[in-house]
Amino acid sequence: EVSRARLAIYLGASLFTATAVTMAGSVGFVGLVVPHLMRLLLGSDHRLLLPAVALAGGTLLLLADTLARTIIAPQQLPVGVLTALLGVPLFLYLLRRSR
Repeated sequence: EVSRARLAIYLGASLFTATAVTMAGSVGFVGLVVPHLMRLLLGSDHRLLLPAVALAGGTLLLLADTLARTIIAPQQLPVGVLTALLGVPLFLYLLRRSR
């Protein structure tokens, strides 16, 4: 009974996350993953966490955009492809870790 409920909750959370990423795009995905990663690395002190999340999110998007423009130059990959390649494994790790 509990394992079925847990599976249903994970599937629902995955569906809601996929919907949010579809609607908001790569920026929304960065907004979902980066704060959790920074909290793991820095703890929960918001005086440190908030500026660190802003810097890490901006840096991640800057690096992803730079790579998207240079990997197969002169053509350009969508930034969302690179953020998804980085973010999906991290998001799955965070989901697994929370068990």
